[in-house]
Amino acid sequence: MKDRRREIMERATLAPETIGRLPRSFFARPTLVVAQDLIGRRLVRRVGEQRISGRIVEVEAYVGEDDQASHAAVGRTPRNAVMYGPPGYAYVYFIYGQHYCLNVVTEREGFPAAVLIRALEPEEGLNWIARRRRGIPMRDWLRGPGRVCVGLGIDRQFNGHDMCAPDAQLWIEAGERAPEEQIATGPRVRVRGDALARTRPWRFYIRDHPCVSG
Repeated sequence: MKDRRREIMERATLAPETIGRLPRSFFARPTLVVAQDLIGRRLVRRVGEQRISGRIVEVEAYVGEDDQASHAAVGRTPRNAVMYGPPGYAYVYFIYGQHYCLNVVTEREGFPAAVLIRALEPEEGLNWIARRRRGIPMRDWLRGPGRVCVGLGIDRQFNGHDMCAPDAQLWIEAGERAPEEQIATGPRVRVRGDALARTRPWRFYIRDHPCVSG
């Protein structure tokens, strides 16, 4: 009873927008479970007092050093060190010399695993996103991992950002999880590695959604 009372009092001291944030325990689970459970949740970026957000409609899972498609396949390096850290942190990297990609770290500290946010359905801050995606149809604003980062203004400064902290500027909210019957799976997009890495059905997405990238 005391623990429940303490929890209620702690929640009462939080800003309204922090109450719906997914806790670290959400991400400290098996990566494939987290990846599927993220479909339908809401990724939020705060810019000043403004919320910029989108509903997660597509993700990919990367699990351990045995996964030849993962950055961790080469072992721990300065670039991928965040993947080996605590769950709930952002792992942001630069790819093809032009795109940033956002991942959220999963599982236990010391085990390299993360979920790549591949696509969002725009929800909040539409005018803000539109200025960054000028001349591009709305369905394509956040349709792909590089576009997610461009549209929400995510770059290397967010690498290692604690997405579960009360004062986080980038986080994931509970939103409304997509029903299992709407979630499809398939191979990850344009991954490198052995045949197993290229064929594992570790991509999760909302079937027939116009904002899915693959």
